[in-house]
Amino acid sequence: MKVTIVTGGSRGIGAATARRLAEAGHAVAVGYRSDAGAAKTVVDQITGNGGRARAIAVETADAAQVEKLFAEAAETLGPVTGLVNNAGVGSRIGRFADLDEADLRRVVEVNVVGAILCAREAARQLKSGGAIVNVSSAAATLGSPFEYPHYAASKAALDALTLGLSKELGPEGIRVNTVSPGIIDTDFHGSQSGEPGRADRLGPNAPLGRAGQPDEVAAAIAWLLSDEASYVTGATIRVAGGR
Repeated sequence: MKVTIVTGGSRGIGAATARRLAEAGHAVAVGYRSDAGAAKTVVDQITGNGGRARAIAVETADAAQVEKLFAEAAETLGPVTGLVNNAGVGSRIGRFADLDEADLRRVVEVNVVGAILCAREAARQLKSGGAIVNVSSAAATLGSPFEYPHYAASKAALDALTLGLSKELGPEGIRVNTVSPGIIDTDFHGSQSGEPGRADRLGPNAPLGRAGQPDEVAAAIAWLLSDEASYVTGATIRVAGGR
């Protein structure tokens, strides 16, 4: 059985991915930072449909907690075969010159350092046939001017991480890929950017004329973790409605 860790798995894209993977037969470790109730809801949805899942609290920017996440997932669900490196944060949108240093440091700490720590532990633990999917953002190539260029930069770092790890881990039979969502209709916009209606405002600007849904991103992630993508590594799948 595939055993996959999904960081940031209690809501939004992460929760949709956890459910999608469970439907595909994965046992899922739902990593979450603080909202135990939301994580339990995801686990209950999975187990209620006959799947296997466990919620595990983790601060991904803390190496010891990341190691514990992998150890607990392996102990309770079985040897880990995959990682969805999804945990991430943003900050309130605004002019770059007005960026608060604490927000900047937190974005880099979680989106870059945390993602690297999770990928490092996956590189240590995964065997041949394993896979990592880094959840980046279309912002990495669009830059997010007047909103959050620092967030865009942090996601560009993930793209570079995918490129390097795909070449380093490929000979070991471990695939590493990226999914880059565009404007997706989740609570990220309200809780992180401070604009709950951001998806409604920007979604119609995409060539497809709307914001995306978490399940649409989850479908791409699940495919990259499946045997159908056995010859895919170092790739970026853009789920951004044409942006």
